[in-house]
Amino acid sequence: MPLTFRDATSDDIVAILTLSYEGAAAPGMVPPPEHDNPATISAFEAITADPNHRLIVAVEDGLVVGTVQISYIPGIAHNGLWRGLLEHVHIRTDRRGNGLGGKMMAWAIERCRERGCGIVQLTSNKLRNDAHRFYERLGFEKSHEGFKLKL
Repeated sequence: MPLTFRDATSDDIVAILTLSYEGAAAPGMVPPPEHDNPATISAFEAITADPNHRLIVAVEDGLVVGTVQISYIPGIAHNGLWRGLLEHVHIRTDRRGNGLGGKMMAWAIERCRERGCGIVQLTSNKLRNDAHRFYERLGFEKSHEGFKLKL
């Protein structure tokens, strides 16, 4: 069966969280969030209710094999340029190296282009060197340093 992409449903939350945790697992990372946690459900509902956010799953042979969240961000700079922000980009570890990630990223980038975005950006954990090489092969450039402040 071909690889397909669709907006996630609440039935996909467990698969999305599993992909996110296995893809980002690093020393000191907190345990995976609970799929039935009220905050998780609330976040899912907020994402799916907002037309500027999409939570996508990649499906192959009936199995969720990848996920990406796309956020469309308006900006005043650069003559009102919109940006596509890709977050939580993950492919199942046992399905990596087969071109699925490239297909998913191409699909997500095309959605950004269709929405009129002039830039697609993402961040990646500094420890994920394989992911960095993957993004660079797709044409992404390390142009900025990212900063986060946990509250």
